[in-house]
Amino acid sequence: MTSPPPLEVRIWVDIACPWCFIGKRRFERGAREYGGELRVEYHSFELAPDTPVDFAGSEVDFLADYKGLPRAQVQQMLDQVTAIAAGEGLRYDFAALRHTNTLLAHQALQYAKEQDRQRELLERLFQAYFEQGRHLGKVDELAALAAEVGLDGDALRQALIDRRYESAVRQDIDTARRLGITGVPFYVIDRRYGVSGAQPPEVFASALTRAAATRVEEEGAA
Repeated sequence: MTSPPPLEVRIWVDIACPWCFIGKRRFERGAREYGGELRVEYHSFELAPDTPVDFAGSEVDFLADYKGLPRAQVQQMLDQVTAIAAGEGLRYDFAALRHTNTLLAHQALQYAKEQDRQRELLERLFQAYFEQGRHLGKVDELAALAAEVGLDGDALRQALIDRRYESAVRQDIDTARRLGITGVPFYVIDRRYGVSGAQPPEVFASALTRAAATRVEEEGAA
């Protein structure tokens, strides 16, 4: 008896989304709890596509201007998400964070997907952005980070210069729009269920289990 094909999970994220890194950790825990085979693919989403590559200011400056919130409220929000991230083993450093446009970083992830290193590069980019204050709007920085996870940094550098993967990023964003996705992280499980936000691991485990059961029921009724 052949084993069933893995569940397909498509996840829309933005590199500059702190909840996406938290959600990645929680989803991974939920996937382990579920225990079945998965095929996970990440997709591009830009929360603030008008962000300049070299934003002159802090994360507080950016959010206060972009959302129009009082600076004290923004700082409180960042403190809260930092504490939540710490609960997932992440060390956010918003004081060091270099806010930037994420279009190039998404193109790097598209390249990594072709090389079967997407998950590894995404993890590295999240670490670099939220924990290490690296500038992810720069070609050389992205090439160096890619090399750290076993990718060809020179090949990626040329691909970014040529804007080879920009259309793939735009296609992901267009697909999200057609699906009605307005925020990230957003998870589409086996083309059946959608899960929005950095939910607790048990929510992901339950959604995966439910999707697998639904597939079995549908195949049995066919």
